[in-house]
This record gives sequence, structure tokens and C-alpha cells, in this order.
Amino acid sequence: MSPETFTVLLLVGYALLVYALSFKGMRQTQSKTGFAIGNKDMSPWLVGITLSASISSSATFVINPGFVYVHGLSAYVHFGVAGALGIATGLIVLSRRFLTIGEAQGSVTIPQWIKHRYESPRLGVFFACLNLLSLTFVVLILVGCSILLSSLVNIEQKQALVAVLLFVFSYVLMGGTYAHAYTNALQGILMLFVSVGLFVHGWHYFGGQPFVALQSVGPDFAAVFNPSSNLYFSMFSVFTSGFIITFALMLQPHILTKVLYLKDERDTRIFLITAIGSGTLFMLILFVGFYARLAGYEVEAQDTVVTQYLLHETSNSLLGQYVRAFIFVALLAAGMSTLDGILVALSAMVVTDVLEPAGLSADKGLKVARWVLILIGVLALLIAWEPPAIVGLFAQKGVYGLAAASFVPIVFAAFFKTRLSATMVGFAAVAGLGTHLILNMFFGVANPSISATYGIFAASAVGGFGLMKQQFKQEA
Repeated sequence: MSPETFTVLLLVGYALLVYALSFKGMRQTQSKTGFAIGNKDMSPWLVGITLSASISSSATFVINPGFVYVHGLSAYVHFGVAGALGIATGLIVLSRRFLTIGEAQGSVTIPQWIKHRYESPRLGVFFACLNLLSLTFVVLILVGCSILLSSLVNIEQKQALVAVLLFVFSYVLMGGTYAHAYTNALQGILMLFVSVGLFVHGWHYFGGQPFVALQSVGPDFAAVFNPSSNLYFSMFSVFTSGFIITFALMLQPHILTKVLYLKDERDTRIFLITAIGSGTLFMLILFVGFYARLAGYEVEAQDTVVTQYLLHETSNSLLGQYVRAFIFVALLAAGMSTLDGILVALSAMVVTDVLEPAGLSADKGLKVARWVLILIGVLALLIAWEPPAIVGLFAQKGVYGLAAASFVPIVFAAFFKTRLSATMVGFAAVAGLGTHLILNMFFGVANPSISATYGIFAASAVGGFGLMKQQFKQEA
């Protein structure tokens, strides 16, 4: 069997297995709530692997190793150390409290959680609209997956883009959350094999002395704070912003709402162990950026580092070409595992937090959620058709802005007894998002994690002022 035939059969087998799992999910999806968060009958192990696979998408497996390839150790510390710590801390600190409040309120989306917590329907609609910034991450995943698929089966990237879009949207339309969870379990297992396998395979490039090997590229490449980098050049840009923004990224709709899949608080321990453990192993894929640079591969487009590395490493033998097909399919799965989660979350939010308050009847919610999903797909395709030069930075502008806007309404509600007014929450969200976008787009702050961190500081200042104001009212 030729490698080309094996590749096609592997893709077909993967697609059929995903559709089978989606069909199983469709049989369990009978309502809008079931489409959005399931029926509280999923194992915490399943929810944990679903969450970690959702976090570790094309950004981690395809795009971020390119930052390591260009910027060196500083980029690895930003994503692989500070980022991993931020993710773990965010999940540990927020999961139990978010679940407790969400259960008491009967919330199925983050905007609905905020609406109930602050008793403000307008605030729910506002945050549902803000969460459309997740479309930037949908674009990143679509572009990353299209790069992989076009390299795998030798078709044009735009053709691959349409194929990826049709595939993932079709299986999510079938089963909603259950399709997302079941397929993520499959995809997460594939991702574990690939991340660990590529990490071990390329270790020889370090020659037993990792820091010496990195210094052979250049002293800046081996520096924790890279003085020649416009992104990762200081303690704040490398570690502080990396930790804070990834902590805040746990507030995204396709991440934190996974907690609502759990039956009750007793499941959170197993859920967290599974999610953090598998997520830590996923981060090993970042070493591909080091390996590609140490191997001397010249890659023109930063976003294609992983694909170019794999093509170079596996083209010299027949066995290598078979292995490459498996790895590429697993990397595609990494993108699908986040994309389907975002799509379910976005469609549920539009229906629950925008259309139903406007008069949509509840019995039509599931049908409309699926039509909304199609509309989101069309919008994402239009943006991804001619993507930005570095799609990773484009996506970070959107999702980091969303994180900055969501920080105060969720974190303050979870941990402060004094409740902010809805107006002050709105001001804090605008301050967070506005500060991030202004610094990034008009004041030359190239690293979106830096501008978003300052946005979180600004939002927190507004929230802190609001808390003091509320306390003075209560004491008066």
C-alpha cells in the first residue's frame, strides 16, 4: 500500500469514527440545554480530557511552535511554563466556585451566568455579543487545519479550508456537546501520542546539553528574556503577562463552561487531575520549534514550522511517510477538538442570550442553534479566506481582549461577597477590552498578552472602585 493510499484511508477512517461518535451524541441530544452542556451524565474523566483537548488546539500544536522557532527559549517559557501555570491555576481556582454558582442559577452559558449573577438581562446580551470575539480563534484553527490538510493530501489551502469547515460543522450540527465530548476524547488520545512521541523523537537535537544547543543558535535565542525579540523581552512580557492572560483565558466560553458538564462538585477533583495532567503533556509539542531551528530547517512562514519540520523529518523513508500521515491526522484532531467546542458555545450563546430574550420560543431553540452554527461557519470562512500574515497574533487580539473583558464579571462574582452593579461591570469590561485594543493597535504593543494584561489591570481597577463604592453604600 502506497503512503498516499494509506493517508486517504486513515483520513476516511478518522472521519467515519468521528461521525459514529457524533451520531451517538445526536441520540442523546434532545434539547437546547443538552446541545449546550449535556445532561449531566458524563464521566469527569471524559470532561477532563475534553477540556484539555479544547485548550490545546491548533494554537498549541500548529501555531505556537512557530513562535518558539523564531524567538527561542523566551517564547517557550511564555507559552510552556507561564502559560501552563496560568491554565492550571485558573482551573483550580475557578472550577468549583463557577460550578456551584452555575448550578444554583441553572446557567448553560457564560453570558447567562453573568446575567443571573448580576440580575441584568442587558449585561447577558452584552457579553454574548462580546464573546463573538472568539471568531478570531475559529479563524486561527481553520487556517492551521487547512495548512495541515493541504500538506497531507496535496490540495490547495483554500480547498482544504472548505473541507475542514464542512467536516467539523457537519458533525457538531449532529450532536452538539455530546459530539464534542466524545470526539474530543478520541482526539485527545491521538494528541497525547503525538506530543510525547515528537518530544522524544527530536530530543537528539539537543545532544544531551539543551542550553548549549540553544546557545549555538545565538545567545538571544537561548535567553529567557530575549533582547532582540519584539514580543518576549522582559520578565513582564515573558512570564507575568503569560501567566495572567492564560489564567484569564480559562474564562472563555468553550473552556469554563465545561465545568457545567459535571454532575456536582464531587467530580471536580478527577476532572482537574485529568485536565491538568493531559494538558501538561500536550505542551511538549512546543519543543518542535526548538528542533526545527536546531536541525537548520529554513521556514519562511512562521505558522508552517510544524508542517515543514514533519515533512523534512519523515520524507526520507517509507515508514516515515506512514508515520507522518498518522501525525498529521492527530494534529488535525487537535484543531477539531477546540473548534467544535467553540462552535457549540457560540451557537448556544446566540440562542440563549440574544434570541430568546428577543422573543424566540424555547421549543425552537435546538433548531435555531444549528442554523446559528451555520451562520458562524460562513463568517469564519470569509475571514479565513485571506488570513493575516501571522494568524496567531490575529487570534490573540480577539480572544485576549475577550479574556480582559470577562475577568472582572466572573472572578469578582466568584470571590467577593459584595456584588458589583451591572453598570460597573459593563464599565470594567469596556475598560479591559478598550485598553487592550488601544495599546495593541495604536501604541505599538506588539505582544497581545502584554496589552491584554494591562487591560485586566484597568478592568480590575474599575471593579475595585466599584466594590469600594458598594461597601460605602452598605455602611452609610
